[in-house]
Amino acid sequence: MGFKNRKSNYPLYETTRFDNVRTMIENVAARYPERNALTYKKIPSGKELFHYTYAQCRDYVQALATEMLAMGMKGKTVAIIGEASPEWVFTYFAAMSMGAVTVPIDKELPADDIASILCTAECEFAFCSPIIEKKLDDVRKSYPALQTVIAMGDAFADLPTLDSLRANGAARVKDGDNAYLENEIDNGALASIVFTSGTTGKGKGVMLSQTNICSDMEQGMYNFQITYKTMCVLPPHHTFGSTVNLIGHFAQGCEIYLSSGIRYIMKELNEFKPTHLILVPLFVETFYKRIMSSAEKSGKLKMLKKLIKISNGLRRVGIDARKTLFKSVTKNFGGEIEMIICGGAALNQSIIDFFEDIGITILNGYGITECAPLISCNRNEYRKNGSVGLPIIGGEIKILDPDENGEGEIAYRGPNVMLGYYKDEAATRAVIDEEGFFRTGDYGKIELEGNDQWIYITGRLKNLIIFSNGKNVYPEEIETDIQGVYGVSEVVVYAGESKSDPQKEIIVAEIYPDADALALHEITDAQAYFDAEIKKINQKNVSYKTVGKVKLRDTEFPKNTSRKITRFAIDKSID
Repeated sequence: MGFKNRKSNYPLYETTRFDNVRTMIENVAARYPERNALTYKKIPSGKELFHYTYAQCRDYVQALATEMLAMGMKGKTVAIIGEASPEWVFTYFAAMSMGAVTVPIDKELPADDIASILCTAECEFAFCSPIIEKKLDDVRKSYPALQTVIAMGDAFADLPTLDSLRANGAARVKDGDNAYLENEIDNGALASIVFTSGTTGKGKGVMLSQTNICSDMEQGMYNFQITYKTMCVLPPHHTFGSTVNLIGHFAQGCEIYLSSGIRYIMKELNEFKPTHLILVPLFVETFYKRIMSSAEKSGKLKMLKKLIKISNGLRRVGIDARKTLFKSVTKNFGGEIEMIICGGAALNQSIIDFFEDIGITILNGYGITECAPLISCNRNEYRKNGSVGLPIIGGEIKILDPDENGEGEIAYRGPNVMLGYYKDEAATRAVIDEEGFFRTGDYGKIELEGNDQWIYITGRLKNLIIFSNGKNVYPEEIETDIQGVYGVSEVVVYAGESKSDPQKEIIVAEIYPDADALALHEITDAQAYFDAEIKKINQKNVSYKTVGKVKLRDTEFPKNTSRKITRFAIDKSID
C-alpha cells in the first residue's frame, strides 16, 4: 500500500439526504444561498467568469419548472441536447423537479441518430443548444412528431428561448402560482431515459427513477469526501456527468465550473483552479504524459524522479513536503488540485502512484449507466492498489459462476439499479435476475478484508477473446501492460480476423504512437521498437496471452463523447 492510509474503521463522511431533485435544490439553497453553485464563461476564450448562486439556481429552476407544468410537460418525455452549460443544468433540474421524463442526448450524434432516439422515446418536447442548429431541420424532418423545441442559450431558428420560459414562469410564481412546490412527485417512477454510448455496438435506453439517481449520490457520498471546488469536463448526457458531477456535487454545495470544452481545459484549470476533478482515465493519462513529456523536454525528468524519492523518504518520517516540492508541476493544472475521482475504464496503478507521489490523490471507482452509475469507489483514507474500491452504502456485490481463482461476472444489487431497458423487456430480464441483481457484463473478483468487499475488475465480457482451445483472454489486462510502454499514446487489444485463413487465431495489439515522444528519444523505426517492447511483455505472460501482431495506426482511435474508444468501429483485419 506504500503511503496510502489504511483506516478501515474510520467513520463515514457527512452526506446530504434527498429523495428527489426538487428536494435537493430547495435544501442546498436554504443551506448555502449566497455560495456560488455554477460558474461558467459566456465566451470560451474570454477571461470573465460568471456565476449563479444556489439561491439563484433555485429561483431559476422554480420559475422554469412552473412554466413547464403550465405547458403540459409533466409525464412527457423531454429531450435535452447540448453541451454543459447553466441552461442545460437548469433544464435537466427543472424537468426532473416537475415530473417530466428527461432524455439527455449526445449533441455530437448525427441528425438521423438524434431523430431515432427522439422517435424511440416518443419525445414531444426538446430543449436544444444553438450548437445543433445546423442539424435541427434534418432532425425535425426525420421526426415530425416533435411538437415543441426550445432554444437553450441564444435564440436561433425563431425558437422560444429557455429564458423566456423562465420569465413566464417567474411571473406566474409572482402572481401566486404554487404548482411547482405543490406538485406530487413519484420518486420511484420513470424520470430519465439514458441511451448508452454503445462502445461495443448500438446502445439501449436505460430507464432511471429519481430514487435510482438520488440514492446513488446520497449513499455514494458517505464513502468519499469531496472538496468544494470542481470542474465539469464530462458530457452532461452521460450519467457520470449528470449524476456524479452535477447532482452529486450540487447536493453537497460544491462550486461547479462548467468547462467550455476539451480544447479549453488546460486554460480553464489555470483560471478556475479547482481543488478536485471528476475524470475518465483518458484525461488522467493525458495529464500524466503531459507532465512527463514536459519534464523530459526541459531536461528535468531526472530531477523530478529524484525529488519524488526525497519526498517519499520525508513522508516515511512524517514530513509531507509535496505541495512545495512539486509546485512547478501542479501549477500547470491550476496548482490547487488535491484529488481526482476517476472511473469508466481501467487506470494503470503506476499512474495512480505517480499522482500520489506529487500530492494528488486518485480515487479509482466503478460505475455503469444501468446503476445510475456509481457502484463502488476507493475512500479518501482507505484505498487498495488495483481495486475499484468498496460498494456504496446499501449496495451488494456477488460474483456469478466464479472460476478456481474466484473470478466471474460481477452482479450488483441496490436502490440505484435501473428500472429496466426502455421498450425492451427481454433485454431487461436477461440482465436483472429475480433477486434484483444486475449482471454488469464485467468480469472480476472480490477480496474480503473483514466485512469489506474490495472489487477488482478483470475486463469486459463483451471484449472477451475466446479461443477454440477454451482459453479466455481479457484484452484490458494486456492493454494495461502495454500502456506502460514509452511512446504508447493509445492501445486496443483484440482477436485479429484473417480473411484468407478464418481458422487463424491471433492476438493483435493496435497502437497509436506518441510521435513526439518517439522523436524525443530518436526512435525512427516505430514498428521495430514496439515489436521489441511487446516481445518483452510476452515473455512475462502465459503463452495464450501473448500478442502475435503489433499493428500501428496513424490516427487516434474513434471515441464517443465520454472519451471511450468505440471498439466496434475498429477494423480488426490482419491480412
